[in-house]
Amino acid sequence: MASETSVETEAFLVEVCWHYFINEMTQSEVAALMGVTRLRVNQAIRSARADGLVRVDIQSPHVMRLRLQEDLKTRFGLADAIVAPANADNHDYQRPAGAALANYLAKGLREARWQRIGVSWGMTLTNAMTHLPRMQLPEIEIISMIGGTSQGASFNTFGIASGFADRLGARYSLFAAPVYLSPGTDREEFLSDAVFSEHLEKLKTLDLAVLVAGDLSDRSVLMNTGLPSSVTPATLSEKGAVGDIVGHFIDHNGREVDHFINDCAVGIRLDALEKVPERVLAAAGTHKVDVIIAAIRRGLVTTLVTDDITAERILARTS
Repeated sequence: MASETSVETEAFLVEVCWHYFINEMTQSEVAALMGVTRLRVNQAIRSARADGLVRVDIQSPHVMRLRLQEDLKTRFGLADAIVAPANADNHDYQRPAGAALANYLAKGLREARWQRIGVSWGMTLTNAMTHLPRMQLPEIEIISMIGGTSQGASFNTFGIASGFADRLGARYSLFAAPVYLSPGTDREEFLSDAVFSEHLEKLKTLDLAVLVAGDLSDRSVLMNTGLPSSVTPATLSEKGAVGDIVGHFIDHNGREVDHFINDCAVGIRLDALEKVPERVLAAAGTHKVDVIIAAIRRGLVTTLVTDDITAERILARTS
């Protein structure tokens, strides 16, 4: 008898769900048709879902990206993760991540989440800049977090800060200094100049830091144009470096490597960066997987913006 009751119960659940999901009737309509209360229909639907009689199967490529985003958030304790679709046959690791970053920034700016935004440099940010809608936000200030180079003006820190400000109708402040001081230069004395000390104080008031990650390959602009002549990717690798965040070279766990280059870096320090309330890292490319993971492990990232190819590699590397 108990078995018959179980069958009858399942039959009831199936009939309720058929009318609700297949015939697209409302719960009230199902209740009237079957001569039961709306509450009983509601309970039947919930029970059917819990028992696995009803499963939602969304057939869309977007589902995989949503799953990747949730997996990244769960695995690394991130506040948010945004995964853009990339072309697996011709992987452009800068454009999709840049466009996704632009969308993230535009939404946050419309919600008035930030007043002072710190930016680094690189082609991913250049791509983000071109996808940003034009806005008029004179109360916003874009602040460069790192010194610049004399080459690559469109994507170095000077071009990025002024370019973002132009798109947003915002103010901007440049860190008018090189990325690295010459070895042997007293960094503290150099930065004690009023112009630099005022800029450093601004960096303590950031609401958002927009970051990129650089690896040690020749695809890195910093490797090609920004390092002192006495520093090579090989010497950095020997010290355990996997890449840089705002010019500071870190190992697999996000710790700064024991190399003099880190003492020469002009810009925000990593311990100060950790104190910025929101820190979004926009980075993609299989060659950047190690440095992305390292930055997250260090606690430098609250939101990761990447693409699906890179996200899969990150999750596979840390499984």
